[in-house]
Amino acid sequence: MKKYISKFHYLINDLPGFSHVQQVQMACGAGANWVQHRCLTKPEDELIDEINQIAEICDDWGATLIIANHYGLLDRVDAQGVHIDDSDADLASIRKIIGPDKTLGVSAAGADELLKLQSTGVVDYYVYGPFASALNDVSSVHKVLGFNGYRELEKLGIHIPVIAAGGIQPDDVGPLLQTGIDGIAISSAINLAADPAAKLKEFYRKMY
Repeated sequence: MKKYISKFHYLINDLPGFSHVQQVQMACGAGANWVQHRCLTKPEDELIDEINQIAEICDDWGATLIIANHYGLLDRVDAQGVHIDDSDADLASIRKIIGPDKTLGVSAAGADELLKLQSTGVVDYYVYGPFASALNDVSSVHKVLGFNGYRELEKLGIHIPVIAAGGIQPDDVGPLLQTGIDGIAISSAINLAADPAAKLKEFYRKMY
């Protein structure tokens, strides 16, 4: 079943003085329609209340909420899907657990990984990167792809949406979309900006 995948994925960060809830309030208010909840600092059982609070904000704004990695929580929170960072995870088993209606995204860092993931037949979109060197947690140990890394996807026959990530700045958006990718994922470039809402809107203006 083909699912809606936004062209713009906003990812929250673990940041002092700027809580996850505040980040989502900012992003949805600035126009984000796809939010990925990422938390690397709390155990799973402490995430439920926060995710449901964020889900209410997303519902108010009509935004899709995806949770990173904690697929076991999908039956306890109001989220539309899960994003898995580990491309070696048992995705077929995860799909069985979350069911056919939830969205399943996976991170990939090379063409071979993309082809392997596509062959599983259970993935709805890929986050592919890093585009450039980045300070966030998007596959910084992997080879930087640059524009050419995304142009090469045309030769692979990838038919599931590919979302570029890792070190993307507003001026990169137009050239990236011209490579044929389906969208971008942004985190630190927005959350660490002096005015995060203005930075998010700047990315949007470059996309639409």
